[in-house]
Amino acid sequence: MLNKTVFLDKDGTLIEDVPYNVDPKYIKLAPGAIEGLRLLNELGYELIVITNQSGVARRYFQESALVGVEEHLRNLFGEFGINLSGFYYCPHHPDGVVSEFAIACDCRKPAPGMLLRAARDRNIDLHASWFIGDILNDVEAGHRAGCKTILINNGNETEWELSPLRTPDFIVSDLAEAAQAIFSVDSHSEYRGELPKESSLTEVFR
Repeated sequence: MLNKTVFLDKDGTLIEDVPYNVDPKYIKLAPGAIEGLRLLNELGYELIVITNQSGVARRYFQESALVGVEEHLRNLFGEFGINLSGFYYCPHHPDGVVSEFAIACDCRKPAPGMLLRAARDRNIDLHASWFIGDILNDVEAGHRAGCKTILINNGNETEWELSPLRTPDFIVSDLAEAAQAIFSVDSHSEYRGELPKESSLTEVFR
């Protein structure tokens, strides 16, 4: 039986955005995260983190530091009785300074490689799954993998390069509201937050 999953961007979506941070003492769950994650667990979704970590390619930190980041997130989830089913990261960037990681890859978002790998690893039904992120690269990655998508509009998206693949199914303010949107879709009830049409997105976020 295939699993349904909510894929979560890490920085700015799941946790407060501290650029290139791998120090657990600065890793704090974002507002609304616990409420949202609990609801998603209750709805039967696996929770998997999908994150670009170009700090490895840029030599800001060692790849091994991400082991501690994953462990800390699992502990944070566990404190609230929430299970983290997976943690996938892309260490690459074409402009990196570490030759091993300074490549164009198929896993760095907006490419869907991490989601496709997770789907193979964990027998996931991507069409029954969601991607929640705070920039349109997350939305594009989710759609390219076949998922529905939610954008958390917290000011982190600044470029607004729009296309059908980069148009989210819902726009919300935090993970708690994102989980309510998914609950509403699952229960076939009408979601209160109407998604602007693509042509009006630039007006909404101008």
